[in-house]
Amino acid sequence: MLLPRIRLSSVTGRNTHPHLRKAAVAASAAALVLGPLAVTAAADPAPAPSPAPAAPALPADLAAAVQRDLKLSADEYLRRAGVAQQVAAFSTNAQKQYPDVFAGAWLDNAGKAVVALVPGPGQDEVRKSAQAVGFEVKDVAKTQTALRDEKNAFQQWLTGQPQEVAKSVRGAVIDVVNNTVAVRVDQAGLPMPGFVDPARVIVMAAPPQGPEPLQATAVAGEGGGPAAAGDAYASQAGHTSLRCSLGFNGTDGAGNVVNITAGHCDPNIPAAGTGDAPGVFDLLPGDHLGAQVGSFAKSVLGAQDYSIVAINDANQGRFSNNLVRVPGQGPIPVTGVATPVVGAPVCKSGARTGFSCGVINAVDQTVEVGDHDLQQSFSANICALPGDSGGPVVSGTLALGISSASTVADFPVCEIPELLGVLTGNGPQLFVQPVDLVLADNPGLAVRTN
Repeated sequence: MLLPRIRLSSVTGRNTHPHLRKAAVAASAAALVLGPLAVTAAADPAPAPSPAPAAPALPADLAAAVQRDLKLSADEYLRRAGVAQQVAAFSTNAQKQYPDVFAGAWLDNAGKAVVALVPGPGQDEVRKSAQAVGFEVKDVAKTQTALRDEKNAFQQWLTGQPQEVAKSVRGAVIDVVNNTVAVRVDQAGLPMPGFVDPARVIVMAAPPQGPEPLQATAVAGEGGGPAAAGDAYASQAGHTSLRCSLGFNGTDGAGNVVNITAGHCDPNIPAAGTGDAPGVFDLLPGDHLGAQVGSFAKSVLGAQDYSIVAINDANQGRFSNNLVRVPGQGPIPVTGVATPVVGAPVCKSGARTGFSCGVINAVDQTVEVGDHDLQQSFSANICALPGDSGGPVVSGTLALGISSASTVADFPVCEIPELLGVLTGNGPQLFVQPVDLVLADNPGLAVRTN
């Protein structure tokens, strides 16, 4: 698993006919609740929106992780995941239609949707639209556009700082909950520009770096049975082998069976898609190398971190499923693709540590990993260790991302950094490649949902 250093990235008149303008604002506000929100509002405008009632039951291992890590029932986990996607849809429309008043949206600790607004034309209309579907409204000082401008200003400021300052800044992100910009640093006492709130300068130790090598012994035979997201695999190029976890099964634009996993799991990225592409193999118990199941058709490690594995003819049936699981345990079926939302509950599966869950604490980040900048990633307070790389991250039953980088991969077990997090407030962080960006980057690529 790759481990990050985080660095900042860029991310967004007067009307002479007031009656016409008022009518246009009201019509536009109504559009905010059309589509996915309108159904909820019409069915029951008072309570918070809820997901569709026919969601699949969670497997025992995932339900246990949800209870252990989130202290939630399976039903509440699914409800909050559904609300998060309604927040995502509302936010997209609000930012497009009302950039001068919209300041972001999130789920609070109780799973309630919150929309932040600043005073300005259209504020009342957006407020009514949000409240009509059960969202709370919070009045704040800065729009989402203004916060992005501050984040960009911080980036410009950082470029002019001495190297010892710049290299100690691990990242900056829009903190929508506190309506400010948060900065992560290696050490306390660094100089900061005046618009950065000292209370939002967070000290986090610099993590180690490097993928996990594997010493595997080849054996005859195949793994057999369905291959699901979260299962172990080995990638091999020459004498180099890496241990990773399968990501989401899918199909490419030509209908070929593929698996979407992490780019840094490819030991020879330049060879992807050629006759010399590294092979992907079943990884059997005892670190035994099983049959080859495919090869890397495309691998990206830079602005994004993903690979598309072309599954060979002999194994396409095994990968023609929409399952996520802990290896060898009961699966959950993927029913769609989600958008990251702050406060949304998420769970990852990995071949080493299985299911573990947390909540999204930041979106649209840039993570500096060695000499690469992973852009538009999101993070959650989840422990992942070497061997979990490339595995799936879900919210409810929706595909959300691919495990890319962890701050605690130098620990032998998750219990140690989790305990340290309780004592210090500095818990594990998992940085994730959003799967919707992978799909947008590859027209025709789809996550399997049946």
